[in-house]
Amino acid sequence: MTRPRRPRAAASASLVLLAALSLSACTAADAGTEPTSGAAVAPQTVTVLAAASLTDVFTEIADDFEAAHPGVKVSLSFAGSSTLAEQVLEGAPADVLATANEATMAQVSDQIGTDPQIFATNTLTIAVPSGDPAGIGGLADLTRDDVRLVVCAPQVPCGAATQKVADAEGVTLSPVSEESNVTDVLGKVASGEADAGIVYVTDLARADGVEQVALDGADAAVNLYPITSLPGGDGSPTSLADAFVQAVLSDAGQAVLARAGFGAP
Repeated sequence: MTRPRRPRAAASASLVLLAALSLSACTAADAGTEPTSGAAVAPQTVTVLAAASLTDVFTEIADDFEAAHPGVKVSLSFAGSSTLAEQVLEGAPADVLATANEATMAQVSDQIGTDPQIFATNTLTIAVPSGDPAGIGGLADLTRDDVRLVVCAPQVPCGAATQKVADAEGVTLSPVSEESNVTDVLGKVASGEADAGIVYVTDLARADGVEQVALDGADAAVNLYPITSLPGGDGSPTSLADAFVQAVLSDAGQAVLARAGFGAP
């Protein structure tokens, strides 16, 4: 018995349908390989160079900034202001610079054309080890032969301010050591390597193992802290750099600085 043959048109239609189904399946599979919301996205980074005396406050401001800008990482680097200025002028990659005085910032802004803004003020005080074993009562005691005094180097903002106070009060200081940043001064006082050191009031407030002694003439050397965004590869600051500067200048940023003892600009 001869079987009836299937119409050719019906067979062709079946092949077309199978091809369409295969193409649809491949397209769906390909769609499934496209990045989803769970795919890793490289974070954007804002590199901030800041004076050592800003360590705690800028760390807090950076944490708040990251929380407000998902996918953004703030990379912080702290050192003496003069060291940071040299790094910027030598081409170190950075988006924001904050120094502890205007003179150091001017070295940068005069050469690369930035527009710094003052965001805080700070004053000096005397730090002594807990219990004040050397019996330091004020600036005059720092000139005693038996007192081991540590200060910041003169090219560092806290060192320049220290010299300004000494000149205003008519005293000559003979430190046993000059440090590149205020954090190192505090470290030597806290460890007992020094009987006294001249530091910012804000640094002493966050340090352990030290006490404060009022510094005569401190008002003669109030440091103004400037901040600026730096030119990027195209010669202009990035929007994130400008945003971080504004975060420091904002009411929230100023509140963080005030809690740490910094004065308003």
